[in-house]
Parts: sequence; C-alpha cells; structure tokens
Amino acid sequence: MKQVPVKLGPLALLLTVISICLTVLAILSFTTARADSRLAEKYAETVQTRYALEARGQEFLADLYESDPSLMDMEWDGQGVWWTTLELSGARLRIGVKASGGEYTVVAWRHDREWSQDELIGNLWLGD
Repeated sequence: MKQVPVKLGPLALLLTVISICLTVLAILSFTTARADSRLAEKYAETVQTRYALEARGQEFLADLYESDPSLMDMEWDGQGVWWTTLELSGARLRIGVKASGGEYTVVAWRHDREWSQDELIGNLWLGD
C-alpha cells in the first residue's frame, strides 16, 4: 500500500495568519482596556472634585444664612448680587446670591475648570 504524503504548506500558512490575527486582537484589547481604565480614573477624580465643591457650596450657603454677606469674602456687583468663587484642584464653583429682605436666592451656580492646550499635535490646522 502506497502512502499519500500530507501537504502542510497551506495549513501551516492558515494557522500562522490566524495566530497573527489573534495576537493583534489581544494587543488591541489590552491597550483599549488600559486606556478605558485611565479615562475612568480621570472621570472619577473629576466627579469627586465636583461633588466636593458642591458640598463646600452648600456649606457656604448654610454659613450665609447665619451671617451678613458683606462680612464674608464676597463681591458685590452693584446689581443686587453677591458673588463668591470656591476652588479645589483646579476646578471652580462660582456662586451668585441675591439678597432681598433677609432671604437669599441663588441666581448662579456655575462649575468650570481652567483649560490649557498641552501641545500642538503634528501639522493640524489651527483654524486661522
């Protein structure tokens, strides 16, 4: 009986291509998961900072009801609104309070953060 030789050329090529594809997909999955983790940590830090500012803002309003706004560190804009700014880790909370007859109304409660561009990226068009 004569044996027929098994040709492994196409099969070896197919297994090599499959191995390369699986390796590339594994690397992409790992880098995506790591980037998602960094983004989630940054978001968690931002949320914690924002809630800490919210708590400080509420404490400020509680203190405001107990004292006169002119005695606190507030700015008067001349239109009946007292302004203060609370800062924490580069984030700011700007609060505007209008006083009328011993009662206070919050007219502004704005969160913002100073933004600066890190660096230019390649030859991107700057919009000029």
